[in-house]
Amino acid sequence: MSEDGPSRPMTLGEVQQLVRRKDELEAQIRACYQLLEDQKGVGMDGPLVDAEGFPRADIDLYQVRTARHSIACLQNDHKALMKQVEEALHQLHAREKEKHARDEAEARAEAMSQSLPPAFAKVNAVTPESPASTSGLQVDDEIVEFGSVNAQNFKSLQNIATVVQHSEGRPLSVTVIRNGKKVHLGLTPKRWAGKGLLGCNIIPLQR
Repeated sequence: MSEDGPSRPMTLGEVQQLVRRKDELEAQIRACYQLLEDQKGVGMDGPLVDAEGFPRADIDLYQVRTARHSIACLQNDHKALMKQVEEALHQLHAREKEKHARDEAEARAEAMSQSLPPAFAKVNAVTPESPASTSGLQVDDEIVEFGSVNAQNFKSLQNIATVVQHSEGRPLSVTVIRNGKKVHLGLTPKRWAGKGLLGCNIIPLQR
């Protein structure tokens, strides 16, 4: 005796076929009920014998019995089919939801990869109360722009040192990537209680 394997998910076309079959069954059930109605409105439960216990002569007993039997069978088929349709629609909905979530995640990842410029250096230390700290610079910020320095023209940390020396007392535009997002800061190199003009440590990123 062979065992059935796991049922594969239904396609939209197969679900539509099931729905068409459901509509056909419902039409057949309606036709059988109409036939019973035409037989003096005997329906599913009307008596098939007269008051004296004899088969009724005013209705077609064969047609009534056949219609009643057909309705019982068709309703069982309809119930089973409705269960199939419900399960198939549930599967389709779940697959659509999965696909939508996957597409959204891919779109977000693509948008982020396109919108985030390349970083060339990283902040690995910030001294409290320093110009870097008061500007909002944080440890692990990845620098994509430091004044006129960016990934395209960055050669060494001397590039940043030169910009800092030439910008003492003047705000520098600094762009960093923090937690996957671009953050713009205004950093003013200046003398303070600690060492240097920034009060942070920057290291080149190995790409």
